[in-house]
Amino acid sequence: MGQNDENTERGFLRRLRGGLAKTRTQLGNLFLGKKAIDDDVLAELETSLLRADVGVEATQRIMDALAQRVKRKQLADTDALFEALRAELVEQLRPIARPLVIDPARRPFVILVVGVNGAGKTTTIGKLGQRLKAEGKSVLLAAGDTFRAAAVEQLTSWGHRHDIPVIAQQQGSDSASVVFDAVRSGQARDADVVIADTAGRLQAKTNLMEELAKIKRVVSKLDSGAPHSVLLVLDGSVGQNALSQVKEFDTAVGLTGLIVTKLDGTAKAGVLFAIANTSRFPVHFVGIGEAVEDLRPFEPEAFVDALLARDAD
Repeated sequence: MGQNDENTERGFLRRLRGGLAKTRTQLGNLFLGKKAIDDDVLAELETSLLRADVGVEATQRIMDALAQRVKRKQLADTDALFEALRAELVEQLRPIARPLVIDPARRPFVILVVGVNGAGKTTTIGKLGQRLKAEGKSVLLAAGDTFRAAAVEQLTSWGHRHDIPVIAQQQGSDSASVVFDAVRSGQARDADVVIADTAGRLQAKTNLMEELAKIKRVVSKLDSGAPHSVLLVLDGSVGQNALSQVKEFDTAVGLTGLIVTKLDGTAKAGVLFAIANTSRFPVHFVGIGEAVEDLRPFEPEAFVDALLARDAD
């Protein structure tokens, strides 16, 4: 890793720790000044996990594992309990931390990005496109959110800024048509990846999930295997509501993975543990800010360390 990469990594971890400060107040300073493990300490830990939106089921699993270790006298004091908590949290997240793999045999590799308005979907697409381009891949973007004001201009701006082609039509155009044209253009250009934006909300008479299913059907006419990846962008600050979004979007379009954004400034970042407990979908990336480098692969150890960092350290 070069010096610039190391600086970028340190900067990201610093911002991640800062971004998780509100959640950390629930967890990171829990045991400061305490040494003995008693029922009050365990009850306070359980309450803190629930307040951080870890979820009832995930909290129960974590507490059961820790309680067993306390019962077997494997944890001598709250410092040992803190380290055991860290290990348990990392273990909970490991199954969902998997990278986004672009299959080079599928050209273009079509990524359909879905999510509700306000989750940071369009911005995430711009960041992902730049990330893949930096890895040496040729990328094409599809401005398929033709319903939200300024969404087309927003994605086009990202493309121009990073020299990535964008297929777009005017606001109000048929979204499926835009994505179809983009995939066809990607085939003609022999692009490695096509990333398609989609609407997060439509007018009352149009059902969003039906529109997304239509896009998926239309794309499959050009490539029976497409879209090869369907990513849901989740706003990490919505807490447990994220779980219902996962279920609803999966029913409509068949998700393959998740990207969790806006972890900076939320007290509900524990929802990642609830996702791990209830969902089979991998979390490929997390986002903590507006800069390109603020979209990073999800790494459980770094996330938990930032979440539990004791402010007195």
